[in-house]
Amino acid sequence: MIGSSKKAVTASFASTRPGALRQLEEFVSVAGRYASRRNYVTAEHANVSRLSPAISHGLISLEECVDAVRKRYRPSSVEKFLQELAWRRYWKSWLSLRPQVWTDYTRELDLHLHEPEHRQAIESANRVEAGESRVAIMNHFVQELTTTGYMHNHARMWFAAWWVHVERLPWVLGADLFMRHLLDADAASNTLSWRWVAGLQTPGKTYLPRRSNLEKYLDHDIFATQTDGLEFLENPVALQPDTPEKALITRPQLSEETPRAGVRSGIWMHDEDLCIERGPLAESKPKAILLVPRPVDKKTPTHKLAWRQQAFNDAVERVRDHYGVPASQSLGVEMTDALCKWARDHNLQQILTMRPEVGLLDDEVEIIREALMNQGVRLVLVDREEILDSRSLATGGFFGYWKKIQSRGWFGTQ
Repeated sequence: MIGSSKKAVTASFASTRPGALRQLEEFVSVAGRYASRRNYVTAEHANVSRLSPAISHGLISLEECVDAVRKRYRPSSVEKFLQELAWRRYWKSWLSLRPQVWTDYTRELDLHLHEPEHRQAIESANRVEAGESRVAIMNHFVQELTTTGYMHNHARMWFAAWWVHVERLPWVLGADLFMRHLLDADAASNTLSWRWVAGLQTPGKTYLPRRSNLEKYLDHDIFATQTDGLEFLENPVALQPDTPEKALITRPQLSEETPRAGVRSGIWMHDEDLCIERGPLAESKPKAILLVPRPVDKKTPTHKLAWRQQAFNDAVERVRDHYGVPASQSLGVEMTDALCKWARDHNLQQILTMRPEVGLLDDEVEIIREALMNQGVRLVLVDREEILDSRSLATGGFFGYWKKIQSRGWFGTQ
């Protein structure tokens, strides 16, 4: 590998709800400096909350993060942090209205992974993933990603822009790299951010990785040991993509599903919402609860598996205490088979679950629904009200969305 860093990454990422709440409390004490320091990339990532993995898996909610900072600061003092939280909700809502954008991504990724004509791009992407590129600082970033499951957001932008506009690698392969390794992997934020960097999300606008920007915002001790190949970042030229068709709203409404009263019900908990005891299912009376996440790829790194397992253990223990019923987890198995067997074992008539966002888990919901229906079990998708409300506001760009949610008092007013 070209170059080596003297600073080891020491950042920690809470994998339980109590841990996430403590980490949020610690961040609140320094949240006032977030706007001025958030773009500075350090080894320990002390300038950001590091809560994204916990938020992505529902260990804590965006609303809890908002409430925590608003108790201590005026909204205007922490607006940038509030906006970053809003961006996460906005991306999810935007993609939920336009699910074909995700479908197009998965289709294009499949072509790149399996068609012989893309073999050279795959080989180049594999070398980058192994930390064997011609730019040392990008090797540093990808090593951090593959060993810790994290990369600072500013570094993600530099890396994605370098991948697309300097190395001229397909953006879908880069998005897949992030999805496989990131602890906070989120289909909406990841897919749409890569599209934005590549000039597809907002046609005509791209993001370029410039040496001067890295020199300004990257920790000096890291930058000083990663100088090989920086000449490739002196004058990057944007790769101009074909003008994409405008992504139209094709799913303005979600299906309304109401649980039936008086029938034997169970709750299916998955890895997108690990806090079902807070929300619309809090007062449910299930006979049993089963945590079945989407099976991970065999190449999933051990650090990600370990983080997930800690989060799952915490979630199962919490819901067992809250509902007072048997709660277990079924890992590394096909979801449909696990849910069907569990439903038979407990004589269930309906299964309640929080609706997955657009992404890999959502792609399998209808298959699961049909299999359960074949044995007389109804699958009911339940929505959080705040997510439904947000959906209706994401019809245009982010700043229009931001004004709308401010007017409703969701993220504070000036």
